Amino acid sequence: MTSVVRVVVVDDHPVVRSGLIGMLGVTDDIEVVGEAGDGEEALAVVETTRPDLVLMDLRMPRRDGVSATGAIVAAYPATKVLVLTTYDTDTDILHAVEAGATGYLLKDTPHAELLDGIRAAARGETVLAPPVAAKLMSRMRTPVSAAAVPSPRELEVLAAVARGLSNAEIGRELFIGEATVKTHLQRLFAKLDVDDRTRAVTTAIERGLLPSPRRR
Repeated sequence: MTSVVRVVVVDDHPVVRSGLIGMLGVTDDIEVVGEAGDGEEALAVVETTRPDLVLMDLRMPRRDGVSATGAIVAAYPATKVLVLTTYDTDTDILHAVEAGATGYLLKDTPHAELLDGIRAAARGETVLAPPVAAKLMSRMRTPVSAAAVPSPRELEVLAAVARGLSNAEIGRELFIGEATVKTHLQRLFAKLDVDDRTRAVTTAIERGLLPSPRRR
């Protein structure tokens, strides 16, 4: 007898969510046991239903898919997370994989391939859309160059960001223009492969580029 994969569908667009639920509902070996409109709601639904797999969107209000994926994987190791999104940037892919996602598919994935991906991910197999797999392989093959290492001045700016200073305050402290501060931050984002100030600081701390904050 074929086992049934119990799935929770997470997407902040009701029409997309309903479409996925309807599509999965006519499949004999896949059962939708819950749905959620954001990452925070997803955690509550997973706690109640304990599904085999969560079909997870990435960019959602309140709590995004990456954060929710990390929390689900940590709290419920038996539950797999398969990302289903329209975004295939290097940053999105890496953050999802680092958070513990078993797979990463795009919303233009054909119906049959999505169903096969859900079944495979529920078994613990890695499932990647071809463009995603290609980007990950390219990333792995690309050595870290000197150009990717933040300069001392860029790290000074980032250290000031970590202290909660605004761009204008950083400019006054370092005797540089606010536009120059923005330029340094843009270069930092590219070198650290992040897209916001908070993630830049946390990534720099993780890599040992900035000291960890002292606990009071």
